[in-house]
Amino acid sequence: MKKTTWLGILFAATVLGYLVFSSFHAQPFRCQVCITFKGSRDCRTGSAETREGAIRTATTTACAQLSGGVTETNQCENTPPDSVDWLK
Repeated sequence: MKKTTWLGILFAATVLGYLVFSSFHAQPFRCQVCITFKGSRDCRTGSAETREGAIRTATTTACAQLSGGVTETNQCENTPPDSVDWLK
């Protein structure tokens, strides 16, 4: 095989290895966020390296279910959550 083929395979294996490792790596902060937006309510969990990141992840996931379009998503993500419960 050519050198470029081996480099491509090595690059793909490295990226795949990183994705698998980061997917199974336990995040220190995990929470459940509940948000009410335009009369609908949704609760989602999020995890991250920081408390703020975990809240942001859960909020983004909940708002993806509650909103339609970029404008509504931004409005929803700026809505204060009804509750934030920290999970173990």
